Amino acid sequence: MASRPLPRPDAVGSWTAELLAQGWCVLSDAVPPGLVQALDDDLRPAFDRTLFCKGDFYGHRTKRLGSLLARSEHADAFVRHPHVLDIVERVLAPWCDTVQLNLTQAIEIHPGAPRQFPHRDQDMWQGVKGEVEYLVNVMWPFTPFTAENGATIVYPDSHGASALTEGEPEGAFAAEMAPGSALLFLGSTLHGAGANRTPAIRRGMIVSYCLGWLKPYENQWLAYPPSVARHFPPELAALVGYRQHRPNLGNVEGQCPSVLLEDALPERWGAVDALRPDQAEMAAAFRRSVE
Repeated sequence: MASRPLPRPDAVGSWTAELLAQGWCVLSDAVPPGLVQALDDDLRPAFDRTLFCKGDFYGHRTKRLGSLLARSEHADAFVRHPHVLDIVERVLAPWCDTVQLNLTQAIEIHPGAPRQFPHRDQDMWQGVKGEVEYLVNVMWPFTPFTAENGATIVYPDSHGASALTEGEPEGAFAAEMAPGSALLFLGSTLHGAGANRTPAIRRGMIVSYCLGWLKPYENQWLAYPPSVARHFPPELAALVGYRQHRPNLGNVEGQCPSVLLEDALPERWGAVDALRPDQAEMAAAFRRSVE
């Protein structure tokens, strides 16, 4: 694949600021179109076997596929795109110790599909709204996204505290993009797929990242059980859930779940603290006070 030009100095900082300010941003030419084509080719047989969705939200003229890291070796390049991960970590860092993969989902919107119900993905969790960002979504087009074929409709400035305002804000637009570019938008940003008024299928992929202590949309441990995840690079295995989130969240017998990816499991187990520094210091201070 041809190499991509390096971003301008502190481009990640500029993209992050843009994402936080308006609720969305676009990374143009983020990956080579050939890489997009390779992933699309790998997923095509699975799409052919997949039934149309049921339900007014998923869409009766839409097909959806998950577990993409197990379906194509090319998916990792998108999931661990360095600039995307850097942006995601900067956005979500105030509310978590580590981020995790929320889902990978390839989507086909077929001719005749109506416009999707406008929604905010943060609403899958019943936490406080308007103060915390729970996730960042990344939409990767496999085919050109146009206003006519169902490109994602984004409502700018509908994020953050504005998410508490009822109704659809003005200024909605179709995020038209070519394969190789990526649309990033916050979990608090109002959005939805557009109607496909063309005779061709619109295909793309959503990769979503959320706070490491949340229950993810896609059950990552069933999508990528240890028999699959042990073949992932350690950083990818951690991203899909094979690491603890301090304090002690997501452990197995009190240890980091990455132990399940080793060649042999321990014969004897013993829990090990996984605390934030402030918690570790408080626990140590209390221990000293009672000794």
